[in-house]
Amino acid sequence: MTETAITAVELAKTFDPASIEARWYAHWEDKGRFRPHRPDAAPFTIVNPPPNVTGSLHIGHALDNTLQDIVIRYERLRGKDALWVVGTDHAGIATQMVVERNLATQGVKRTDMSREAFIDHVWEWKGQSGGTITRQLRRLGCSMDWSREQFTMDPHFTTAVVKVFVDLYRRGLLYRDKRLVNWDPALKTAISDLEVETRETAGHMWHFKYPLADGATYTYVERDEDGNVVLEEERDYIAIATTRPETMLGDGAVAVHPSDTRYAPIVGTMCEIPVGPKEHRRLIPIIADEYPDPTFGSGAVKITGAHDANDYGVAQRNGIPLYRLMDEVAAMRSDGAPYAEASARAQAIARGESATPKEVDALNLVPDEYRGLDRYEARKRVVADIDAEGLMLRVEDKTIMQPFGDRGGVVIEPMLTDQWYVDAATLAQPPMQAVRDGRVEIVPKSWEKTFFNWMENIQPWCVSRQLWWGHRIPAWFGPDGEIFVAETEEEARAQAGNLPLERDPDVLDTWFSSALWPFATLGWPDQTELLAKHYPNDLLVSGFDILFFWDARMLMQGMEFMNGVPPWKKLYLHGLVRAADGQKMSKSKGNVVDPLGLIDKYGADALRFFMAAMESQGRDVKMDESRVEGYRNFATKLWNATRFCQANGIGASTSLAAPAATSAVNRWIVGEVVTVLAALDKAMAELRFDAATNAIYQFAWGTFCDWYLELIKGQIDDETRAVAGWVLDQILVMLHPFMPFVTEELWHAQGSRACDLIVAQWPQPQAEIDAAAKAEVEWLIALTTALRAAKNEGGIAPGARLEAYLAQPSPVAQAVIGGSMPAIERLARLSAIHLAPAPAGPAMQVSAGADLFVIPLEGVIDVTAERSRLAKALAASEKERDNLAKRLGNPAFAEKAKPEAVAKAQADHAHHAGEAERLAAALARLG
Repeated sequence: MTETAITAVELAKTFDPASIEARWYAHWEDKGRFRPHRPDAAPFTIVNPPPNVTGSLHIGHALDNTLQDIVIRYERLRGKDALWVVGTDHAGIATQMVVERNLATQGVKRTDMSREAFIDHVWEWKGQSGGTITRQLRRLGCSMDWSREQFTMDPHFTTAVVKVFVDLYRRGLLYRDKRLVNWDPALKTAISDLEVETRETAGHMWHFKYPLADGATYTYVERDEDGNVVLEEERDYIAIATTRPETMLGDGAVAVHPSDTRYAPIVGTMCEIPVGPKEHRRLIPIIADEYPDPTFGSGAVKITGAHDANDYGVAQRNGIPLYRLMDEVAAMRSDGAPYAEASARAQAIARGESATPKEVDALNLVPDEYRGLDRYEARKRVVADIDAEGLMLRVEDKTIMQPFGDRGGVVIEPMLTDQWYVDAATLAQPPMQAVRDGRVEIVPKSWEKTFFNWMENIQPWCVSRQLWWGHRIPAWFGPDGEIFVAETEEEARAQAGNLPLERDPDVLDTWFSSALWPFATLGWPDQTELLAKHYPNDLLVSGFDILFFWDARMLMQGMEFMNGVPPWKKLYLHGLVRAADGQKMSKSKGNVVDPLGLIDKYGADALRFFMAAMESQGRDVKMDESRVEGYRNFATKLWNATRFCQANGIGASTSLAAPAATSAVNRWIVGEVVTVLAALDKAMAELRFDAATNAIYQFAWGTFCDWYLELIKGQIDDETRAVAGWVLDQILVMLHPFMPFVTEELWHAQGSRACDLIVAQWPQPQAEIDAAAKAEVEWLIALTTALRAAKNEGGIAPGARLEAYLAQPSPVAQAVIGGSMPAIERLARLSAIHLAPAPAGPAMQVSAGADLFVIPLEGVIDVTAERSRLAKALAASEKERDNLAKRLGNPAFAEKAKPEAVAKAQADHAHHAGEAERLAAALARLG
């Protein structure tokens, strides 16, 4: 499409979104309309949360990107040098899974090839299939600067990632440590706490005896709340309960609470792990620690520090060894020395012999007969063997909360491994201060509490992943395990004195690289002009569900590497899109909504407007297809209004300021533009998308289409053409951020333009509200509305022309009747208004402002029959209203009835109460 091809055209009778959307988007992109093009203007910058390169547009993406596009189009129209940075994330785990599945269809495993060959396959896949979501974002109308599209594995981005890693290491903010992590056995990698889903599952709680060493016994005494003895017996064991018997093999201690008098006699003694060959069973200490709850179970808990997060803390506090039992697929370890040898060494360590962490980690304490078994098969064997020996007290069914990997889909295994960590607690301090002092505003403010709660309790951030696809960690290991961190292998070798080095095989967590998004996308670490102008960004829009995944980490990295300057000034957190019944959407529930299907059916403009209209700060969006259809009807309404304008010689405006107006209706509509513009600007400043859409919707549909165009029919002179064309232009500009396609089409259909609407100027009416004109037109609207309602309630045909009497007209009434009687006759269907008292006889009364009109009904309707009909209907509605009120007032109904029954009764009561009020008013009008 060329510039000269865009001229005024006669619109088709029917609005068809599909026929205009692809055409206009291609035009905008081809002409560079999405690029910053005002070098001397103030910048406005947002970056999109980069979707996974594996992704397809889902309804959450549609909401997130619609809100961003509304803001960027709004600021572009306001004259800002607007930049919306776009790109995709390499999505380490997700992408590796996709490519591995593709290879599996060819009978090939990742491990059948070299790492380099696999990476080549990933890049090949990206070239062929990795652009799906970016094409779909175009269909939504997103005005992103595609000329600067980024990918988190681009060479310049990789340079930034490596520099950040090395700099953090040199600053003492990044280190390698052996700690407990969430291990995904399906993906064979560590994952973060945020990538773990906790689910309720049916499980068991096994109760076992741990025999005391050397056959020792003690007096076990159990008391009630009053201190009375309820059980006293001699025991040669301590009872523990566990949902994971296979981890008993790695126990380092049994812990009881210091205040638990039942076990005081045996604290400091040893007990035996009741599994494995008898001659090689280990003895472990019974210790006191604050962690066990004396009121839960037996009050004694086994401490398996290498396989449970809580146990890990107890072990760290008490110097308990950490014995790893499983391999990368959560099978019982099969490496290392035979069990007898390993058990003997562990027993020596338990007696106090010193051992290095490396030696402890090498010990495989899995009995030989369990080695190599899947963890659940090992569980069965452990339970059966303990039971056969008579050391199982009981087993109970129990619902347990189990952690699952959100991508691997299997139960997560807490695992003691060597990983790289970022000192998040130190990095979190500047962002918290930035939020406290207002340099970063979180909207809605209610999310601040959640932000601070997480940041104040933040744990070290594990940033290494055991994958092949991703940013390779820039660290090399020497022959004796020395670590050399550098930006290049040459630098590392120089540090090592040319010792032989082996590179760390791990890659970085995807969120580590995406945390650099606000500044690395602008060219950092190079000091580019783009970076100087567009950092910090002005706004970040994201779902609340990635507040910690991404938003908080951007704050940490941005302030650390950009001289303490936060990456953006404002963070807007929106809700989730839920199904119509409020449930979370999921494929398993079958309630997922495809945004592309909605676009096919109703157009992108309708879907966008729906998203914005339903986005109310702090609330989730409930999907409602009927409302999407309603907003398609709104676009159709505007389309038809423009066709009316074309048919009446109303074309494009030539003035940014409002044209001169003398008639009341024209002075009024100019003032209404001033009013809606102020409301829209206020809503956008506060990021109240729902308020913004409501303001422009009510003005365009109600004020302009329903009233102004009706008021000017039959009296469209040159002044009115100029005003009407100008008002329509203001609507198109104000509506453009929400409905870009239809507004651009109508903008050009109205006449030749100096520029596309997307880069036009935001309204500047340079006018004021005319109070007198406003009062006159609103009086006329009130009269028309009241008469239409009265006719409807009185059974009078809408087109019936009536006469009215007004004994004491107000000044406003006199002005309107004197100057706009043709409009009154056309709209209110009053053939005459007599400024005199009404004659005697049946009549109805209607009000407009302070004026009370009396309208004789003799010969118009059968007043007696109508009065009888209304009285019967009123009695019936009052009866239903009162019966429902009685039912709702009965406590038994509210307590026993289903919630939906109560809700229906409340709705029915409200309906009948409203009907009774309406019918009583109609009856009163008849006199």
